[in-house]
Amino acid sequence: MSIMQITQTIQIMPSAPARRRKRSLQPTLPGMEMDMAIPPKVTNRQIAEVLASIADMLTTQQANPYRIQAYRNAARGVLNLSEPAADILARGESLPIPGLGDRLRSRIAELVRAGTMTFQNGFCWDSIPQGVRTLMSIEHIGTYTALRLYDELGIDSIEKLWTALQQHTIRQLPGFGTRSEARLRTAVERILRERQRLPVGGAA
Repeated sequence: MSIMQITQTIQIMPSAPARRRKRSLQPTLPGMEMDMAIPPKVTNRQIAEVLASIADMLTTQQANPYRIQAYRNAARGVLNLSEPAADILARGESLPIPGLGDRLRSRIAELVRAGTMTFQNGFCWDSIPQGVRTLMSIEHIGTYTALRLYDELGIDSIEKLWTALQQHTIRQLPGFGTRSEARLRTAVERILRERQRLPVGGAA
């Protein structure tokens, strides 16, 4: 199944003191104006803050945990550099950060070069099947989990999810276990009780 993703660009804005200084500048003679087209050097802290912010955003979307951890590791790695990442990249060298993938390297280079970073942070709602949207309305189920349940187990309704939980099918998926299954069971059971569809005693 192909799902269209949303592409977002994060831009590093000048700091508040810098903006205040710009407004307080006195008029200059023609030909002596400052060249505002040259962007300031992006600092390691700014890079780390952007990476950490993306990780937080992905966490709220319950995205792939490995992707979230990759952004957090990259943020820590940039902060631990002994010199500015901008200087390292300017020399044409790779950032000495263990475990940093090629995709994140290119995005950090983009951030240093242009002050922006473009990344895919979610899914286009209109392109998501109704069954996946239904699953996403359940507590503890984000887009990534809903897509896995839909693609790998054919679950597209709360009732089918309840049946899979009763048969302990979900715990057999990689990345799931008894704890995940128990959390989902509690969430689904609450929904079905509200609809008065669950048999008395909670047993199917």
